[in-house]
Amino acid sequence: MAKANVKDLLEAGVHFGHMTRKWNPNMAPYIFMEKNGIHIVDLHKTAVKLDEACSALEKLTSAGKKVLFVATKKQAKEVVAKHAQELNMPYITERWPGGMLTNFVTIRKAVKKMNAIDKMKKDGTFETLSKKERLQVDRQRANLEKNLGSIADMVRLPSAVFVVDILREHIAVTEAKKLGIPVFGIVDTNSDPRKVDFVIPGNDDASKSIDMILSVVSESIKEGQSQRKADKEKSKEEGEKVSADTDADFDAE
Repeated sequence: MAKANVKDLLEAGVHFGHMTRKWNPNMAPYIFMEKNGIHIVDLHKTAVKLDEACSALEKLTSAGKKVLFVATKKQAKEVVAKHAQELNMPYITERWPGGMLTNFVTIRKAVKKMNAIDKMKKDGTFETLSKKERLQVDRQRANLEKNLGSIADMVRLPSAVFVVDILREHIAVTEAKKLGIPVFGIVDTNSDPRKVDFVIPGNDDASKSIDMILSVVSESIKEGQSQRKADKEKSKEEGEKVSADTDADFDAE
């Protein structure tokens, strides 16, 4: 499993929290000190909590589970999209669609609508529409793509949700908790760590900090995926061996 390095976290600025007047008292156990009116996160505790989160994520993905990444703030969008795409995991970086988890059936209908439009364009049906109708359909498709494109292949609810800035993404956190889906989150000093299952205390406002944390998380998920692949190949080989042995027994008879 990938391990968090305190020096790397420090260089990425993960220790910078919010102004002291904006703090959430529940983050006190993760705060090292106050400096120039800003809270400084205890990176030794960040490293420990990050390792805990990575261990759980590796275990989840080694079982073939999906993790939904959520980050709609400007500093996090591109970073999260990059890592999620590399991992072949679903992600939300535009506006969170209300009911994304709690009303997943409706979301799936919207995805099916998007796929139906794509089918129209492939089979030529789209060309039979009037110019005005084609324009309307294109606008609808673009809007669906913007909000749902990254989750188009998500046919069932995720097994976990990873959130950057749990205060901003409180709706996503609330929906996941309501359904009993474990939440992993980068939690800054202005947020309530009790809201999530796996707290990663740190700076959720700087791209470099977010990228550093997600790089460690991604490595663990990749290891879980590799383990999953190795287990499947081993099962396949064992199945082929059993089949070959059975055939040999029949031939001997």
